[in-house]
Amino acid sequence: MDRNNIGKWFKSPGNMGQKYSLHALYFCTGCGIIEIPPTITTRWDAERFGVIPVATPRQANLFLITGYVSVKTLRYIIRSYEQMPEPKYTVGFGSCPINGGMYWDSYNTIKHLDKYIPVDGWIAGCMPRPEAVFVAVTHLWTLIDKGMATGYLKYREHYTKYRRNQEKVLGKLEWPPLFSIEEENEKSREKVAV
Repeated sequence: MDRNNIGKWFKSPGNMGQKYSLHALYFCTGCGIIEIPPTITTRWDAERFGVIPVATPRQANLFLITGYVSVKTLRYIIRSYEQMPEPKYTVGFGSCPINGGMYWDSYNTIKHLDKYIPVDGWIAGCMPRPEAVFVAVTHLWTLIDKGMATGYLKYREHYTKYRRNQEKVLGKLEWPPLFSIEEENEKSREKVAV
């Protein structure tokens, strides 16, 4: 913790609260789940870093996608992400969410998760060890401190693009848009007109 920089707590208490209380929702789609239990149990003890597992998206502000993303699970990943309160952070765990991993040539696997939801960080490897999770968490702390962990703001700003990518793969989504799509289209038209 930043005990030597106590001034940070007074300058931005909201950031410090977000930074040291990451309530994690794990979306385990494959082999990534193997490394999660050791991470949250006594050997590595994620709670000492402020990372606490939660049961529902509505309680979470850290979304870990652990393993490959199939077309079928993408729908539930998007829905879970949209149910999380802001500010929220997403981390892709392992090679599969980054580039498809060993399923890179599968017709049923999503290769780049960041086309469908914003991703604030990646943990590369197949599978990354628990130590890598803590490196990622401390890096996320730095991004939060510097105001660079803004994926949720990008999602709102570029929602039309994300929604279009989602519907290109999944077809018409059965839930209404989270943000107004027309507003972004009007902003784009205004920029072109200027």
